[in-house]
Amino acid sequence: LIGGIVDQYQAGTRATQSNNCSSSSGPSSQVNVHSPKSSLSAEKERIGVVDGSQASGFLFYTRLGLSVTEQAGLPKDKGANRDETFWRLTPSSPGAGSLHSVASIDTVASTENGIIKPEKWWSTTLQVAVPFFLAGIGTIGAGLTLGVVQNWAVFRDVTSLLILVPPLLGLKGNLDMCLASRLSTQANMGKMDSWREIWKMIVGNVAVVQVQAIVAALLVSLFAVSMNAIIDGWFNLNHALLLSAASITTATSSCFILDLVMIGVIVVTHRLHMNPDNLATPVAASIGDVVSISLLAQIASAFFHIHDTAYWILLVLIVIYLLLLPFWIYIVLNNEYTRPVLTSGWVPVLSALIISGLGGLVLDNVVDLYSSFVVFQPIINGIGGNLVSIQSSRISTMLHQSSLQGIIPPHTRMCATPWAALFKGLPHASTARILISMNLTGQVMFLFVADYIHWGQSTVTAAFALSYLTVSLLQVMILLYTAHLLIHLMWKWKVDPDNSAIPFLTALGDVLGSSLLALAFFFLDALHLPYSN
Repeated sequence: LIGGIVDQYQAGTRATQSNNCSSSSGPSSQVNVHSPKSSLSAEKERIGVVDGSQASGFLFYTRLGLSVTEQAGLPKDKGANRDETFWRLTPSSPGAGSLHSVASIDTVASTENGIIKPEKWWSTTLQVAVPFFLAGIGTIGAGLTLGVVQNWAVFRDVTSLLILVPPLLGLKGNLDMCLASRLSTQANMGKMDSWREIWKMIVGNVAVVQVQAIVAALLVSLFAVSMNAIIDGWFNLNHALLLSAASITTATSSCFILDLVMIGVIVVTHRLHMNPDNLATPVAASIGDVVSISLLAQIASAFFHIHDTAYWILLVLIVIYLLLLPFWIYIVLNNEYTRPVLTSGWVPVLSALIISGLGGLVLDNVVDLYSSFVVFQPIINGIGGNLVSIQSSRISTMLHQSSLQGIIPPHTRMCATPWAALFKGLPHASTARILISMNLTGQVMFLFVADYIHWGQSTVTAAFALSYLTVSLLQVMILLYTAHLLIHLMWKWKVDPDNSAIPFLTALGDVLGSSLLALAFFFLDALHLPYSN
């Protein structure tokens, strides 16, 4: 069988491929990809490919001919756009000999069985729109909350708290959205039909998020303390204990609350035959940022009253959280669904914290110049992160359904122009168009609502509105295109994008959003058209 495959790859034409297949050493080595459904399933089982696994230690690949779409029971191409019929397996180069021109038996079977289903544009829009606008309201609330709490005594005295806000919000978003992406993929793969399996997924994912939250929140606080010490030129131990205790308590509490919300959303939407990829992350984001900022402000304020006289309480609290780590790790290691995450999910999360920390430095420096900056910064960052998380989750699910890690399926490609990835040409271009349009529509509404609530009257000028919408559009387009490149690259490198892509993308969104918004404020100030003070 292996010799027959090698001969096929060396052949230059389809005729030679056909001759090589027919000249295999016996009937047991011949695989008929044009067989009906029952025969195809038997063929898969015979060669060891069952439910996407490689039971026999290797995977049989066959080059797709032009008639495979018909023989596999798929509709013929009637001139539809490629991004509307991406689930049809069409070879990009039938005789090129690259991995793009082959597909696995498992890929053909999953498509034939209807696992990859086309989704109508209006269905995607409706499923995304409601939670998206709820998330927008949540980001407005987060911005207004941050605008209020920045004047509290703890924020004025412990200035490094502002450095802590973007990476802490990013950490919460990264951990929760990765959890949502993992569970959404499992739901779309049909692995959430048993309550026993659902319970195992819930316990394992909550435990792994708690492990990541404790470790990463501690590192975030150390980063904030270090940056503040470098900027101010001195180190305060009591402030460091306050930041560490507040960071860990806020991260673990907010992640636990939001994880339960997202798990409920995913289970309910799966039972209602809706796509969890469209709903889970925006629903959590609708309350996530405002909950996290509110918790951080309240917890930090409570710790602020004791950090000088009873600092030992903060130290004991940090030690308790560290002692809980072995308990959570034990649960994760004994859970088949989350065991790989414990070893592979750290690099993206920790790298994202460093990237988000740059956004915190931008916020800490710009807020002294423009007090209204904090009102819009969570909005532009939150909306951009939500939209790119939806796209990331959808692309990752498509790759899991249609191929195995290391193989780019034939209906998509890694290297593509921004036009093909965002507007027309590739499978998820239609979704990207919807998300870009939704971003513009939503940002117009969020801009005027946040401005009116903050000032009590409308103060938005045409210049500010145009600048804000421009930087928002630029941020989202960069994020969506980066998502396409990054997820396909990770898949090519056999890295699960469900665990690794979203942290990088949301962290990049924080830095891009904060930096571009700051440039918009500077640009308007240089033109003597500043936003209201």
